[in-house]
Amino acid sequence: MDDINLHYRFMNWRRRIREIRDVRAVRYRERLKRMLRDGDVLRYHGNSDEVGCFVAARPLSKRNRYFEVTIVDTGVRGMIAVGLVPQLYKLDHQPGWLPNSVAFHADDGKLYNGNTVGQQFGAKCCRGDRIGCGISLDSDDGQITVFFTKNGDEIGSVDIPASPDALYPAVGMHSLGEEVLLDLNADWGTDDDDAQMIVDSHEEDWARLYDVKVTGTLLEYVGKGKSIVDVGLAQARRPLNTRFHYYELEITDAGEKCYIALGLARRDYPKNRHPGWSRGSIAYHADDGKLFHGSGVGDPFGPRCFAGDVMGCGIMFPRDFNLDDDGDDWDLDVVPKPVEVQNDLYANNDEDEEEEEEGEDVEGRKVMVFFTRNGKVVGRKEVALPAAGFYPTIGMMSTGEKVRVDLQPLSG
Repeated sequence: MDDINLHYRFMNWRRRIREIRDVRAVRYRERLKRMLRDGDVLRYHGNSDEVGCFVAARPLSKRNRYFEVTIVDTGVRGMIAVGLVPQLYKLDHQPGWLPNSVAFHADDGKLYNGNTVGQQFGAKCCRGDRIGCGISLDSDDGQITVFFTKNGDEIGSVDIPASPDALYPAVGMHSLGEEVLLDLNADWGTDDDDAQMIVDSHEEDWARLYDVKVTGTLLEYVGKGKSIVDVGLAQARRPLNTRFHYYELEITDAGEKCYIALGLARRDYPKNRHPGWSRGSIAYHADDGKLFHGSGVGDPFGPRCFAGDVMGCGIMFPRDFNLDDDGDDWDLDVVPKPVEVQNDLYANNDEDEEEEEEGEDVEGRKVMVFFTRNGKVVGRKEVALPAAGFYPTIGMMSTGEKVRVDLQPLSG
C-alpha cells in the first residue's frame, strides 16, 4: 500500500512540474520583432518605416529591479526607446506609446507614458550614452515608481498603476543602423542604501558562500578552477521543508567545463567538496549527468545539462512528516552568516580530513529526493535526512560558470 501511495504522490509531482514547465515556456520567453539579438547586442532589422521592439523574458522585480542599455550606434535617426511594457505588448509600437507602458526616448529626450505624445523629461542621448530604467523598492501597492537614468545619474521618475511582475524591460528602435548593448542584470544603488541593497541582492538567502559571487539571483563562480579542490560552494540559509520542498537553477553560462552540481547537503558540509562527493549529500552533476550520493564516484542518472537548461531538486516528505521539523522552527541562529567571497580553501589540516569523508549517510528519517531537468523528472532516490535537514547546495568548479537560482519556484 505504501508503494502505491508513493507512486500516486510521485505522479502528482510530475504533473505539477509539467504544468509549471508549460506555463514558464510561455511566460519566460523573450519576444522581439524587426530586431536581431546577438548575445547582449540588439540591432534594428527593419526598413525604417516600421518599429522594431524587444521585450525581455522576465519582468522586473524587487529582486532584479533595474536594467541598462548602452547606445552602440544611433543609426540614421537614433529613435531608440528604453522602458517597461506588459508581457504581451504589441511589437510594432515603441515602448511608451500604448497603455500600461512607459519609456524614455533617446532621440528627443521625452518620456512617453501610455501615449504617442511625449513630455519633455531629459536630454537627448547619443552614441556611448547609457540609459537605465528601474523600479523603486518603496513603491506602494497598486502604484509603481519607475525611474530613468543617463550615464549613472537619475533623470527623473514617474508613478504608474501596475504591479512589479507586470512590467517587462523593453527596447524599441525605428531606423537603420541602430544598435545597443543590453544589460538585464545591471546594478543600481548608492552607498547610502547599502543595507537595503544587501537584502535585495539575495545574499541573505545564503548561509555559506565560497568562491561564489552573488548578484541578485545570479551566482557566479570566481574561484581558481584549476583542480578538484577549487570548488565554489553556495549553501542556502534554510533547509527544504514541507512548505518549500523544491528549488531550481538555470545555467546561464556553462563556463569552460560546466562542472555545475545541484543538490542537497547537511549544514556542515565541507566547503571544498562538490555536492554529492561527501556523506550527508546528494547531487545531480550537469557535466556528466551522473548522480553522486556520498561518494566521489557517480552513477549514470540522466542527461547532461548545458547553458539554458533548468535543473531542479526536491524532497517528497512522508505524509506523516511533522511540521515541527520544518525549517521555520529549526534553530536558524546557529547558521553562520554569509561570508565574503574568498579563495582561502582548505585553511587547516583538520578541515581537510573532514572534507575527504565519503560513505553512507548517518541514520535518519528516510525521504525521497528527486531531480528534474527542464521541468521533467529525471529520477529519484531514497536517502536518510540529516538531523538538521537537507540544505539546497550548489557547486561550481570551472571558470565562467554562472547560474540563476530560484529557491521557491513553486510558491508563485
